[in-house]
Amino acid sequence: MKISEKTLNYVKSITAQTISNAGSGHMGASLGMSAFMLALFKDHYNFDISDTDFMNRDRLVLSAGHACPVYYTLLSLFGFDVTLQDLKSYRKLGSRTPGHPEYNITDGVECSTGPLGQGVANAVGMALGQSLLAERFNSVGFPIIDNFTYCVASDGDLMEGVAMEACSLAGTMNLKKLIILYDSNDVTIDGSLSFSNKENIAKKFKAMGFNVIKVNKGNDLSACSRAIGMAKKSDKPVLIIFKTTIGIGTAKEGTSLIHSGALKEKELQEFNEKLGVFEKFYIPSDVRDYCMASTRRGKLNHEKWNQDLAVYSNSNPDLYKQFVSFFDRKKVDMDKIAKNAYKLEGMSGRDFNSAVLADISEKLLQVVGGSADVGLSTKTNLENVGRYQAQNRRGRNLSFGVREHAMAGICNGVALYEDFMPYCSTFLAFSNYMLPAIRMADMMKLNVLYLFTHDSIYVGEDGQSHQPVEQLGQLRLINGLKVFRPCDANELISAYKYAIDAHGPCAIVLSRQPIPVTLNTSVKDASQGGYVVTKPKKSAQVVIYATGSEVPLAQAVAKEIEKKFDVSVVSMPCLELFEEQSSLYKNKVLQKEAKLRVAIEASNDNIWHKYLREEDLYVGVNNYMSSGKGEEVYARAGFSAKEIARKILRQMEKSK
Repeated sequence: MKISEKTLNYVKSITAQTISNAGSGHMGASLGMSAFMLALFKDHYNFDISDTDFMNRDRLVLSAGHACPVYYTLLSLFGFDVTLQDLKSYRKLGSRTPGHPEYNITDGVECSTGPLGQGVANAVGMALGQSLLAERFNSVGFPIIDNFTYCVASDGDLMEGVAMEACSLAGTMNLKKLIILYDSNDVTIDGSLSFSNKENIAKKFKAMGFNVIKVNKGNDLSACSRAIGMAKKSDKPVLIIFKTTIGIGTAKEGTSLIHSGALKEKELQEFNEKLGVFEKFYIPSDVRDYCMASTRRGKLNHEKWNQDLAVYSNSNPDLYKQFVSFFDRKKVDMDKIAKNAYKLEGMSGRDFNSAVLADISEKLLQVVGGSADVGLSTKTNLENVGRYQAQNRRGRNLSFGVREHAMAGICNGVALYEDFMPYCSTFLAFSNYMLPAIRMADMMKLNVLYLFTHDSIYVGEDGQSHQPVEQLGQLRLINGLKVFRPCDANELISAYKYAIDAHGPCAIVLSRQPIPVTLNTSVKDASQGGYVVTKPKKSAQVVIYATGSEVPLAQAVAKEIEKKFDVSVVSMPCLELFEEQSSLYKNKVLQKEAKLRVAIEASNDNIWHKYLREEDLYVGVNNYMSSGKGEEVYARAGFSAKEIARKILRQMEKSK
């Protein structure tokens, strides 16, 4: 038996043992993918196990994350820090081999995946990041950034809208270093793929601008390797269709019965006997040597890259200097930007954001982004930096088209590729389309910025579908996401300071309408998430909490009632940051000794009840509103200083 076939047999056996030992997993795809995955690792995938962050390494995204057992097996065989004991701990609490790949948990894993389709969008983002750096820093004879992005996708991945959205854009942008390895086994959990999808995938991808290679023998190692080699020579992104057999070698191969679950002891024994494997969790020395030859090749590739980079630094000293400093975020003087914040008073949220974003992006070349075809409305197009296209890969304005979910997933991939600071933008009402990708960004702690405009029912004429009500609450429920709703440029600058420090994903929620001048705001104080903007004369009888455009409204309410009551107004631009402060600070800001606490926000977020008692007052939005002029819709929902003042007076009367 050839060593290549022997190695493939051990890959299959160890993968099956891993799943059976855990008692659960996805046997079908893990075995079906084994040949082309081994071919990729053995002959094509460029990596260095001694430096897994090597910049010019190839990126590999297992979008079909349920097939991670074969991925973990290959990582172990090729020398990554994934031991046989880790394979035995697959799916166990606290193990380094979780049930789906997790970024920063398992050595070599580039991206957390599981929700099908999103990994494809992440891979498109990685390929986009590669092309941005390659265009800016490669020079004649020195292609210092020339890695490939490989994405392993399943039938299920390519049924998801997010994957198709992303691939359509990848074809339009001609991301020619992107190679999708499609495990086409024609079987889903519920049975034949034909029950739910009869598309001609090859024609569909060709129409989107991909080259397509079909491998009828997708379980043949040599055929798989030849196809990947062909794909690497393509002048377009490539889809390789591997026609595989799900659960190959098992008694249930080719059927949905083998999709998930483990082989029983007798079934596993029979399966291993067919493969000629009789040991448990064992790697023969010749199999290990066969794999490690590729690992050594990757190490040599990295060493050669270091040598080429040294020559490049001498041949292109100015370009090298730019390359080294590209990711330096200290170049932005936020204090200087803050000194000019007064010039932005009285603007809409989207307008003062446009000005601040322009200042930051001028200093930070790693800021790239765009909108879901609403850049003129969200005002997030960058000036003088060009639009990214296949003919202009240096452009930093990204035209995502009307593809919100893919837009967010692609930004995740750009952030994963290297230390970019990608942003994406749309109306707040459409943030719902993006929530799955935002959730994944939070899990991976990615430095992605979401700029949502048209932040309340003040949108008005566009009616219920465009008037956000529940979206603020939905975003705040994402565990680690920081949601900023600034009332002016000072609070916005504070949000950007946080985002630039790369703490993780941030959402900045901005108004379309001008916001009246807010008194006593502060960049420094806003960094604590909540602070007093209108101090009481002595001790507040009424304290009003508000965010965004409701902060100046709260100050107007305070003016209405200040002759009768001692009033304090608190701006809370980021509740998540506020909750991280000390109890002493929070109690000082919340002023819980006040007789009446009032929260004002144009949303229906129940989080405000955390700060209110039953007898307190919440002014929010309880219903989807009708179409009409923004100020009229806003007033009808009860957002007027006089109306809120009357409610406060009535409530204070009741409590006497």
